[in-house]
Amino acid sequence: MTTVDLNSDLGEGAGADGQVMPLITSANIACGAHAGDERSMRETIKLAVEHHVAAGAHPGYRDPARFGRVALDVPPDELTSDLVLQIETLQAIARSEATDLVHVKAHGALYNTAQRDERVALAIATAVRRAAPDLVLFVFPASAAERAARSAGLRVAREGFIDRAYEADGTLRSRTEADALITDPAEAAAQALSFVRDGGVRARGGVFLELPVDTLCVHGDTPGAAAILRAVRAALVSSGVAVRRTK
Repeated sequence: MTTVDLNSDLGEGAGADGQVMPLITSANIACGAHAGDERSMRETIKLAVEHHVAAGAHPGYRDPARFGRVALDVPPDELTSDLVLQIETLQAIARSEATDLVHVKAHGALYNTAQRDERVALAIATAVRRAAPDLVLFVFPASAAERAARSAGLRVAREGFIDRAYEADGTLRSRTEADALITDPAEAAAQALSFVRDGGVRARGGVFLELPVDTLCVHGDTPGAAAILRAVRAALVSSGVAVRRTK
């Protein structure tokens, strides 16, 4: 049976975590750099445990004023050290709640930069290997991040986005553009099925991008995220796709 993981970025103050968590299988929890603090991390961990959702670290650039969505020129060693701190901080909170982390997913500009920047990709992979080498790293398919992770001996889960539009070059459409977000549940569900059944997604201009994935993301701060997830789950299940957490 075909299976896929559904993930969402949570603990970021969007206010919809309680609605989103029951609908996903993996939660990427902000670690206090771009968003979040000890209280939000603990609350989100508890919510994940309650709903049997895999908890993961969601580290980003330390830039809360811009929500980690602007790339920063941080020396690789400094970036690695900060990412280790973020992952270990959430890991300690998870263990104090009698659970453990399952995965890591970089946030925002850090994730996007690691798609093509080998130095940033290596800094992320090095951080995961130092902090928790048994965790799965969520990566953009066929990216510098995936190559760095595999070279470091890490397990990976290739990720697709079902609430974002893609450019023909394989990048996500900039959030500065009005049509960057997909908020229509039916359109998001169709994109999810395209990833799972067709092995990719239709980009702007009609180009089909071959992007094999293991996990699909709906951002927790996307308007109507819960409605999108309900539609996506219904479409996947009706097509014989099992929704299961990353292992």
